[in-house]
Amino acid sequence: MRLRRRCDGPTARLNALAWSGALVALFALALASLAVGVSDVSWDTLWSDSEDDLVAQVLVYSRVPRTLALLLAGSAMAVAGLLMQMLARNHFVEPSTVGTVESATLGMMVTMLFAPQLPVFAKMGVAALFALAGSALFLAVLSRIRLRSAWIVPLVGLILAGVIEAATTFVAYQFDMIQVLRAWSNGDFSTIVDGRYEMLWLSLAATIAACFAADRFTVAGLGESFATNLGLNYRALVWQGLLVVALVTACVVVTVGGIPFVGLIVPNIVRLVVGDNVRRNVLWVAVLGAGLTMACDLLGRLLIAPYEIPVGTVMGVVGSALFLGILLRQRRMAGG
Repeated sequence: MRLRRRCDGPTARLNALAWSGALVALFALALASLAVGVSDVSWDTLWSDSEDDLVAQVLVYSRVPRTLALLLAGSAMAVAGLLMQMLARNHFVEPSTVGTVESATLGMMVTMLFAPQLPVFAKMGVAALFALAGSALFLAVLSRIRLRSAWIVPLVGLILAGVIEAATTFVAYQFDMIQVLRAWSNGDFSTIVDGRYEMLWLSLAATIAACFAADRFTVAGLGESFATNLGLNYRALVWQGLLVVALVTACVVVTVGGIPFVGLIVPNIVRLVVGDNVRRNVLWVAVLGAGLTMACDLLGRLLIAPYEIPVGTVMGVVGSALFLGILLRQRRMAGG
């Protein structure tokens, strides 16, 4: 007991120090996001009493909503990726590689064609239903394939996502909506202003629910037999997890478009550093997902300022490089 207490003390201090550093870094990124842009924002405007101050309006109505949207979307997509990896029992899947994002985009296309007058929340609901159907289809296809390698799972997801994306592109081409489709497919926070991001708070609620149910989803990821032996309803858990993933994906796609690699890279980085304890990992995944998304957005705003590169494009480049680094590291560890 004494040895355990002596070990727990330094471990707890290290964990507290790591959390403090992560939160300070996230706060610094948020401040940088508020300060970076075409308009020169001075912090004195925060305490300005003038309602006509253009700089204060830029800060309140554009920069703050954009920063909040980055935090909400990044953390939600990272946790959704972690949840999808548990349900598929594979570390190389995420909503953008199993057809979930593409299905949500198809749902948005259907609403724009047949019911463009629907309010935004109704369009999000339709996109969530399509995303749920796409995720369920992926798991159904996966259950009917003999998996000889872990790489078969992401390959199946990419093929399914490609088929759905091809069908969506064909429909968009027929109705001259290719440009609209590209806007939904590539994440971009440049249009976020006050009143255009509030739907992401719903994704925050779904993310919090996933955090509280992390243990149950972990058990579901161990297989139907294991979950049933513990007295859990496996099918209900899977559908709950798919519902969270679909809701989060639909909220993000409708608001800012698809953001690739967040749900794939972040859980794997956290797993390499922290370990496989999902209950402890989920908060780290949320924080790192928000930080990575915000860092990529800042990079896109600074590279060709005063213009900017969409965060989806920057995340595609950065995420692919990080993913290759993870693969090479795992290969060296396996070889060693």
